[in-house]
Amino acid sequence: MPTVIRTRRPLEEPPCPPCCTWIPAPAAPPSAARWGRVRRVLAGEAPRRPAPVPRPGRRPGPPDHRGLDGDLRQRPGVRDHRAPRLKEAARTPAQKAAWAVLEPLLEELVAADVVLIASPMYNYTVPASLKAWIDQVTFPRMNLAPRRFVVATARGGSYAPGTPKAPFDHQETLLRDFFAGHYGVKDVAFLNAELVNSRVDPALAGFRAAHDESYAAALRAAAELARDY
Repeated sequence: MPTVIRTRRPLEEPPCPPCCTWIPAPAAPPSAARWGRVRRVLAGEAPRRPAPVPRPGRRPGPPDHRGLDGDLRQRPGVRDHRAPRLKEAARTPAQKAAWAVLEPLLEELVAADVVLIASPMYNYTVPASLKAWIDQVTFPRMNLAPRRFVVATARGGSYAPGTPKAPFDHQETLLRDFFAGHYGVKDVAFLNAELVNSRVDPALAGFRAAHDESYAAALRAAAELARDY
């Protein structure tokens, strides 16, 4: 039978080898203040909540919705901008340095009519560099419709609909969900070149013709999109 040890040490520091069964000591009895709250609840009294303590430097009133250089809501095609005054909110040197990186990325995104993204597939999803860009432009949330996002991808295998690896495509699904959920943009075109590894991997050499066909189809789709703009 395993040994049972009662201890007051935190659970992160086991006092015995893994062969022992280890249980914590009973908790301390509830305080008088806690029993008072329990009695008030049983008696049907309203809970007593402490008054909120104002934070130093916090301004009362509704948030100001002015954005990067004035009000982003007044810019064509930009709606539902709920961020407070972001530039003015950067007060410390670290915040100002972070805003200096973020502001040009947001201005570039807002000024674009079409956002073109080139992304290889890394481990079934986007590379770290693209994820870092996404994490920068995630704040503030805004509606960029009717802009169009075009994503050109290269995949080592084939993740097209109907293929065995289609459920593993967390690249296109992530980007579509992000553009629709964060920017309200559902007009997204993907130009996917599949089976790129057939160019270098002898085990996939038999799929080179399928890759060439996928690559040519992506180029044709890109030409059609270019004519639309």
